[in-house]
Amino acid sequence: MEDEITASESGQRWDPAKVGAHWQQELERAQRYFKSWHDRCVKIEKIYLDQQADQTSAAKRRFPMLWANTSVMQPAVYARVPQPVVERRFKDAEPVARIASELVERNLAYIGDEADIDSIMRAVRDDFLLCARGTVWLRYEADFEPLDMGVQPSDPAAEALPGEMGGAQPEAISDERVCIDYVHWSDFLHSPARRWKDVTWVARRVPMTDEEMEKRFGPEAMASRAAEGSIGNKGASQAERLENEGKTHVWEIWCKSENYTVWIADGSPVALEVSEPPLDLTQFWPCPRPAYGTMSTSSLIPVPDYVYYQQQCDEIDLLTKRINKLTDQLRLKVFYPSGDGAVSPAIEKAMRPENDMVMVPIPEWAAFTDKGGSKAIVTLPIDEVQKVIVACMQARKQLIEDVYQITGISDIVRGDTQASETATAQRIKSQWGSIRIRDRQAELARFARDIIRLAGEIICDQFQPETLMLVSGIKLPSMAEKQQVQMQMQQMQMAAMRAQQMGQPAPPPPDMPPQLQQMMQQPTIDEVVQLLRNDSIRGFQIEIETDSTIEPDEDAEKQRRMEFVQMVGGFMQQAGAMAQQSPMLVPVMVETLLFAARGFRAGRQLESTLEQVGAQLSQAAAAPKPEPQPSPGEMLKLKTAEVKAGAEQRRAELSVAEAEIEHRATVEQARGEMAAQALQQIGGQQLQAQQPHYQ
Repeated sequence: MEDEITASESGQRWDPAKVGAHWQQELERAQRYFKSWHDRCVKIEKIYLDQQADQTSAAKRRFPMLWANTSVMQPAVYARVPQPVVERRFKDAEPVARIASELVERNLAYIGDEADIDSIMRAVRDDFLLCARGTVWLRYEADFEPLDMGVQPSDPAAEALPGEMGGAQPEAISDERVCIDYVHWSDFLHSPARRWKDVTWVARRVPMTDEEMEKRFGPEAMASRAAEGSIGNKGASQAERLENEGKTHVWEIWCKSENYTVWIADGSPVALEVSEPPLDLTQFWPCPRPAYGTMSTSSLIPVPDYVYYQQQCDEIDLLTKRINKLTDQLRLKVFYPSGDGAVSPAIEKAMRPENDMVMVPIPEWAAFTDKGGSKAIVTLPIDEVQKVIVACMQARKQLIEDVYQITGISDIVRGDTQASETATAQRIKSQWGSIRIRDRQAELARFARDIIRLAGEIICDQFQPETLMLVSGIKLPSMAEKQQVQMQMQQMQMAAMRAQQMGQPAPPPPDMPPQLQQMMQQPTIDEVVQLLRNDSIRGFQIEIETDSTIEPDEDAEKQRRMEFVQMVGGFMQQAGAMAQQSPMLVPVMVETLLFAARGFRAGRQLESTLEQVGAQLSQAAAAPKPEPQPSPGEMLKLKTAEVKAGAEQRRAELSVAEAEIEHRATVEQARGEMAAQALQQIGGQQLQAQQPHYQ
């Protein structure tokens, strides 16, 4: 392949001529690889549609065994639309992963309805039962519209804008979708391999008109006559030739080993387009592993189930033809004498098949009675023919039973129950009645899951945030909206601080509306999209509901909701009493409730509310409790005690005041006595000093 990756004169990375020649050889090799299987499937399809020959005659009638078996198996292996389930890989409190899984699940449900996945799965089921292989192809489509730049055409800037941008007008995505295309078993090829993981390329054939080819590949593809020799009436039957009239079969090839895609017309030596894959998928392929029937480990060529009981069907058809021929012989054949004048015409008229009841006059009655009357008529015995027919029908019935044993339909028939049987007997019959078709059921369920996973991967990688929210109906704030609200709150806080610094009374803190509070608690769409885009940290896995494709149950969602409500109600009743006795256990109970709720799909919508209520309960339990309020009698006693205590306190204060007054009076009296004594002493000293002077 190295010689293909050479720059051509036009500057292309791959040479369309070399690539086209190489892939024509690869397609022919794959067609030779699947030729025996393809021819066998064509015959089986003709038998199923009863198109082999005109069956109006008894010699060409067939017993529709293949159609009958397929009709029984169809609802047994697939009966209803698969329901997508997107769950977090780890059931922890991660709001971004929870919202992301909810967004993807709702988008997948919408895509399944728009693509009519039910009809696609039924077509795959029919191919799976008839040809032992069925597949689909996924692709991403987007509609664009011109982006309004806000510039008037008369402005000079508007005239210079196209030149500055290389003449291309900017566009924006107006709508986008994931398309799921059914691929007929004859329109799908892949490289010969033993296992699916060893396949290096896959291809599907798409019929396209000239207008579609010109729109898809441009006028150059038609001008270069790359599709030369591929336009015309193709097909083995007249219906196929009419369907393909005026169309070109174009192969879309995805090569994993070379990491490119090729579009090439059937029979054309030049590739229409060679480019890098338009989708960056984990497994590279735009299709899931086909739904395979019976296969060996030596190749990926399946074996249709009809092959294993084809001989029995041929014998059944042979006996059916024999029974029909013998049934035609069950006719009343009469021998009567001729040449008796009016007697022979009268007998012939009476024995005509169209005459149910007839009265025939006989003119020569005497001659008729002389020859024996009614005894003159001799009939051909048919008892031996009847015995042979009964023996053939018994042999055919045994062959049909053999076919039922081979296909497993006998087990399905045994699974039928009666109203008089016990529940245990019915359950055992239902289990063993479908044991031989469980592999087929599991294979189609796996195939449906792979389709949904591929669609989910395309949604995560390609869908715009606006599309995700519009389809799912979930409105999330953007990072810019959250930052704007935070800036407004910060400005209000700064204004309050400035008012306090200037000595003015601070305004009361602003009350945030409930809508803004809820918005601030939600994750942003930017965080969700970042999680979806990052494959390494994508925190969810995509599954389908258990048995959702085989067991229709209209009350399943109601039952899940009732189970969730019963679980929450019972837990609340038991946890309430424990929380009153031991408030410290409230956080443990909250986490236990959330752990149980995350196990219910119906509880995912209430999970965020439960988390908020749980946080409030835990915070309330951790806060100190106020002292209990006393009763009216206790309040009266407390008031009386307070009055008594006040009176005692006032009495004590009065006693202290009286004691203080008495102490002060005693001190003043002692001071007066001390002062009088001092005056007496001073007066006595003065008298003693004056006596010698007078002497």
